Amino acid sequence: MMRHYGAKAAVLLLIISRTLAIINIPSSLSPSRSRRNTSCHATTDNNANDGNDKVESNILSSSKPAVSVSNVRDIILPSVAVEHKVNAGPFARSYPQANFYVTDKQYAFPLNLPNSFLGLPSWTKPLPRSSRDNADLWGGELEHEVLTVKPGIGSMYQDDALFHKSSGTMLVCDAIFAVDGTPPRILTEEEEYTRALLFHARETKDEVVEDTPENRKKGWRRIVLLFNFFFPGSGRGDLGLQPIFEALQTPTYKDGWGGWKPFYWGEDELKDFETFSAGGKPTVLPIIQIILSRNSNEMRRWLDVVTKWNFNRVVPMHLDAPLSLSPSEFEDAFLFLSTSYNKVRFCDEDVEFLRKAEEGPLNFSVYKTPLGTLRGDKCGIQRPPRN
Repeated sequence: MMRHYGAKAAVLLLIISRTLAIINIPSSLSPSRSRRNTSCHATTDNNANDGNDKVESNILSSSKPAVSVSNVRDIILPSVAVEHKVNAGPFARSYPQANFYVTDKQYAFPLNLPNSFLGLPSWTKPLPRSSRDNADLWGGELEHEVLTVKPGIGSMYQDDALFHKSSGTMLVCDAIFAVDGTPPRILTEEEEYTRALLFHARETKDEVVEDTPENRKKGWRRIVLLFNFFFPGSGRGDLGLQPIFEALQTPTYKDGWGGWKPFYWGEDELKDFETFSAGGKPTVLPIIQIILSRNSNEMRRWLDVVTKWNFNRVVPMHLDAPLSLSPSEFEDAFLFLSTSYNKVRFCDEDVEFLRKAEEGPLNFSVYKTPLGTLRGDKCGIQRPPRN
């Protein structure tokens, strides 16, 4: 999974041992506030036999493993997206004795290349769609079920849910998310990332924002809204040349990029974020919902399988984790499956850009769905006036 906050990205290595699910994040970080990650690999370890369930953590800044895991048995790449799998090949090569499984619909665009051309090692194996027909695959420790949706011509989506029985933990990649207004500690403990938060907290191009907890939260709210909606309803973007020319006049701006500011925020930004986050309640990312709504039947089939697992904790690979969720609460996150249209809990003003893109210049990229385009409730949020 991939999110960039500054010039470098953190790599999450998801380690599933024989006796427990281990989420690798630095031990100094709170497990529930840490993971904004770039790549997900799951591994099983032949030597974890002490019978103790626990959760440990470690964030890495490269694809080279830096975890003390000996005798790694299996590595799983549970996604097909290029940004998710970019580090999978190098990681697998660091454990050449391990089985390396990838979801079976890996692809490249515009030319669909074989796995060897995608940087995956020669011993790569397709991950079976389900553990139900492969009882010996994980030695009884895990169950898994792959969700497969073809959203449009030349594209594919897969997400593998893994259930670790002894810890009652289900792991997913992109299926759901949750977020609140406090930036994760990984962004506040490194100067580079803190600068990114303050960069987005500016009201004017040349403003040097004071480093305060409130300004960090403001920057975090805006980053979250931008990477989910591109043009959220409480802001106004200008991707023309003028902001670039203005940035070129101030190349020494303290926080970089010449202070380039192509986006301005209105007075409703906080209301916009609070509606989006709903106090940290899980839901589906808007882009993911566009994909999943192409095949509601496959979504229901997958949910019917995974909600029979007896989990009480869900670990998604984006934003907040772990989440205390029962199977029924996990299913409730997929709001659009219980309505007659592509319902989102977000402000309709936020999904307007995505809706117009799907109806207009990008309508060739996804198949039609009976649910239509994303629709939310009007929140009455206003864009700021044009400069």
